[in-house]
Amino acid sequence: MEAKLLLLSFPSPPAPHHHTLPPPPPKSLFLGASLPLRPLAASPPPPLRLLRPRLAVVAQAAAVKRRKEVPFDNVIQRDKKLKLVLKLRNILVSSPDRVMSLRDLGRFRRDLGLTRKRRLIALLKRFPGVFEIVEEGVYSLRFRLTPAAERLYLDELYLRNESEGIAVTKLRKLLMMSLDRRILIERIAHLKNDLGLPPNFKDTICLRYPQYFRIVRMDRGPALELTEWDPELAVSAAEVAEEENRARETEERNLIIDRPLKFNRVKLPKGLKVSRGEARRITQFREMPYISPYADFSHLRSGSAEKEKHACGVVHEILSMTLEKRTLVDHLTHFREEFRFSQSLRGMIIRHPDMFYVSLKGDRDSVFLREAYKNSQLIEKSHLVLLKEKMRALVMVPRFPRQGGPRTGEETEGANGAAQKFNEGSDTEDEDDDFSDMEDLIGELGGKSDNDYRWGDGWVGESDALPPDFGDGDDSSSEDVGVTTKVPANSTKDDSSVPVFPDGRQRERC
Repeated sequence: MEAKLLLLSFPSPPAPHHHTLPPPPPKSLFLGASLPLRPLAASPPPPLRLLRPRLAVVAQAAAVKRRKEVPFDNVIQRDKKLKLVLKLRNILVSSPDRVMSLRDLGRFRRDLGLTRKRRLIALLKRFPGVFEIVEEGVYSLRFRLTPAAERLYLDELYLRNESEGIAVTKLRKLLMMSLDRRILIERIAHLKNDLGLPPNFKDTICLRYPQYFRIVRMDRGPALELTEWDPELAVSAAEVAEEENRARETEERNLIIDRPLKFNRVKLPKGLKVSRGEARRITQFREMPYISPYADFSHLRSGSAEKEKHACGVVHEILSMTLEKRTLVDHLTHFREEFRFSQSLRGMIIRHPDMFYVSLKGDRDSVFLREAYKNSQLIEKSHLVLLKEKMRALVMVPRFPRQGGPRTGEETEGANGAAQKFNEGSDTEDEDDDFSDMEDLIGELGGKSDNDYRWGDGWVGESDALPPDFGDGDDSSSEDVGVTTKVPANSTKDDSSVPVFPDGRQRERC
């Protein structure tokens, strides 16, 4: 009886029903969600479609394709050696009495860009018109500027001091174009050589003219702020050129008879070819109202055509203030915050080939003001540019001038003599480089160079038409020496014109 009670205490299983509930849907892999997953057979397969390649999303590039122009690239190429020499000169003039030992110069290898191991004395000997080696003792070698290079350096210092007023005006105009009339001094230093500012402009002109400038402290360093706005300086070079062209056209209109109006054609430089669409965009950009770089541009929207018109005006004005009407593109990118330049400043400059040209020669890209150049020559040259050309002539003085030419750059009495040396020795420039490299290799191996040998008297410097005198020293008579040619034994007088080999065998006639 107790067993029955125990069996009846457990509930019996429920009877099966005809309508059963569906099982719960399986949970998906998404966290916190339960989505019903249908079987694959229930849904029809998607129709097959041809996959199209997706276009990569890139930043805004230049609308006009950049085209290489050799005249502008030659300007960068010919200053390649001058750039290295000016670095050496800046290091040298920082030492007392402008004399430095080669041991001290070795600490500036990285600043000079000398990556491979190379003797510094061989580098200095490449430029005999600029540097000269001075021996002091047995193991002490020093170098200094030649008299001609020393004179050019002193003239440059004098001109920079005399043109201080022009440098102050350029610095005021640069601050007037900025948004807050304030620019960091370290950013201005990138353009100090291009604008003709003194090397220590922070301690000189920035402090001598408190009526124009004021140095303020900022989080990122000291900045130069403009204290007085001059409306007479707020006139761009493009506006001045436009007024001159308008006055010239008015004079021509008064001198000639009335003619029918011409079509508005885009005047592009010679040799530059653009497509019809590119020419149309350039024309539309030119027809836009001019925005002065000195105007307030805080309301201009970034990326708009008006903002690009203003940015082109700022770049045009900065290039017009430089000495050589060119600068590095990287120097302009440092002023993105002050002038609200776009991130693709280089592409914006390339989009306007009628105003600018970007050269890829050299370590960094350079931008030229096209209207300031004719072929590869600057149209208007300042006194500092003329001194730089004289320095370039000294740099190009060859180490091994050809026979009868000047020997070294020390014999020059000015820039005219240096230019004459360059013209006379330009034909052997490439050969001199090869000789110098070979001499460096011989010197590093412990051998002697050509300058260490004495080639004897009576041959070097004489005419090549006369052979050297190989006679004995005892015979002092001035008898004529007869020169005979070797005739083969099997030849006759009639057959004397038959060509022969050096050993006397006859050559076959063709």
